[in-house]
Amino acid sequence: MSQFIKIYEENPNQKEIDKVVSVLKKGGLIIYPTDTVYGLGCDITNTKALEKVAKIKGVKLEKSKFSFICNDLSHLSDYVRQIDQSTFKLLKRALPGPYTFILEGNNNLPKAFKKKKNVGIRVPDNNIIRQIVKTLGNPIVTTSIRDEDEVVEYTTDPELIFEKWQDKVDLVIDGGYGDVFASTVIDLSQGTIEIIREGKGSLDIL
Repeated sequence: MSQFIKIYEENPNQKEIDKVVSVLKKGGLIIYPTDTVYGLGCDITNTKALEKVAKIKGVKLEKSKFSFICNDLSHLSDYVRQIDQSTFKLLKRALPGPYTFILEGNNNLPKAFKKKKNVGIRVPDNNIIRQIVKTLGNPIVTTSIRDEDEVVEYTTDPELIFEKWQDKVDLVIDGGYGDVFASTVIDLSQGTIEIIREGKGSLDIL
């Protein structure tokens, strides 16, 4: 039975955060708010959960383009090759914020991602999901929930999201209405700056 939990961004209740983390640690899938659209995710260290997310998205796990949500930049070196100072300054300027940065992965990537050269990193400007990741102790994998039909409410209204997704996920967080714009995706993996997708994040930071 899927759970539906209300968490307030201004002051996330740690008890509720712990409930979400418990679901993640058991290999559960969650839907949660970010600073852009609502996301679907799981613990990056749980291969079975990752496979479930890939199946829902209709992709093979090894070919998936999922990003990692981190609490801040302190764990970056766990998964990403050493970055130069100008790249770090750019990340510091932009994050937390509505951006996904593609960086070169290192050998510590979880088993399911070992063959990947690059990894997308997100640090959303949203206290709920950052607190969840902080309590969990490692990033979660994330992919946005998209809708086949163009009814925006299905991807922005938490109650409608729950109605639609309760059979596929273990928990949906109501963190208020979501945004309709996805994150801006910037590829820094080649030592240059390449805009892959222009979304909510302004390009003024570049």
